[in-house]
Amino acid sequence: MTTIPSDPKLDSTLAILKDGYTFIERRCREFQSDIFETRVLGEKAVCIQGQDAAGIFYDPQKFKRKGATPKRIQRTLFGEGGVQGLDGEAHQHRKQAFMSLMSHERVKDLMHLVRAEWLVQIKKWSNKEQLVIFEESKVVMCRAACAWAGVPLSEEKLTQRADDLAMMVDAFGGVGIRNIKGRLARQRSEQWVKHLIIQVRANQIQAQEGTALHMFSHHQDLNGELLDPEIAAVELLNILRPLVAVAWYDTFLALALFQYPQYRKKLQHGSDQDMEDFVQEVRRFYPFTPFLGARVLEEFEWKGHQFTKDRLVLLDVYGTNRGEKYWQKAEVFFPERFREWDESKYNFIPQGGGDFLTNHRCAGEWVTIGAMKVALDILVNHLEYDVPEQDFQYSLDRMPALPHSGFILSNVRLK
Repeated sequence: MTTIPSDPKLDSTLAILKDGYTFIERRCREFQSDIFETRVLGEKAVCIQGQDAAGIFYDPQKFKRKGATPKRIQRTLFGEGGVQGLDGEAHQHRKQAFMSLMSHERVKDLMHLVRAEWLVQIKKWSNKEQLVIFEESKVVMCRAACAWAGVPLSEEKLTQRADDLAMMVDAFGGVGIRNIKGRLARQRSEQWVKHLIIQVRANQIQAQEGTALHMFSHHQDLNGELLDPEIAAVELLNILRPLVAVAWYDTFLALALFQYPQYRKKLQHGSDQDMEDFVQEVRRFYPFTPFLGARVLEEFEWKGHQFTKDRLVLLDVYGTNRGEKYWQKAEVFFPERFREWDESKYNFIPQGGGDFLTNHRCAGEWVTIGAMKVALDILVNHLEYDVPEQDFQYSLDRMPALPHSGFILSNVRLK
């Protein structure tokens, strides 16, 4: 039996907040190991990194998600009772509902909506001296997400709904006021969509068949019972919230175009594959998800290490995506690397790893990629703009990270 390296700190909770995205990566380098033990919130935990680690982490015979997500994250980011905390047959049954919304035609419909909303939004920009990409993307994605999901959204409530969905994401790595804002935003959002679901069930409003509102208003559990309205609301927000979260990626898209201007002309005259490679490299290179948690289902041994039942395990997402073992010159922004990528389910995991249908990989990953390609096309083929002096820095100790300025554009002109 091999001894797992152990972090000498009595508890690493404050170190996680201090180091953020690099917490696991730094210690793996220090210990020269892709696995080590630590304590988080007073509980023993094992941290793992890399392709092999991800392969184990997404084995449903070895890990479960129930009890792995701290309450503070459930009360902001995921909600309580949602698909992220289910295992086994219950998880697969609920996941099928999400995947049924991700058909080729439905995704195509969403991309049309995203593009249309961008075109509506950019027509308003000529009257503005400056605009912030992050704020604009939130509005675009919220409006498109609600239209696609069949969720009624009035123009006067648009900004509040977009801000609330974004605050739920922003709170996952926050403490204090950020966490409180995220909780309040979730409470408002759950009340909003819960009321809609109750109205649909009472035939007070009509939900179009095939939309997320219709799906989760009528979805039944394994016992043939309708989901509690509270749980149905959580799942409907699990459609809307990740789409608004694309605003973080869109902001890094704009930053990447500014930091690596040699790609702009290539993208203007390039193929769809060129666009996708650039989007994928943004997802790999810039920070979004730091790490993910699960618990050991039954005791097992891996690489000479004994994993005890119910032990908390954290998988390093950020470090795996940038691991030198799997990516040549991982610290270099190089979209062309994806022409040679082996499409492994475990070495590139910005939204989780494994299989979409059976594992906890995000059902909306295709949508994220598609929506980012639309935003990239808008930025390179539909707009001319100046980038004024601003704070482009982003902090890896802040989760989720974002350029401090939100990326400001000025003197925006339509092509």
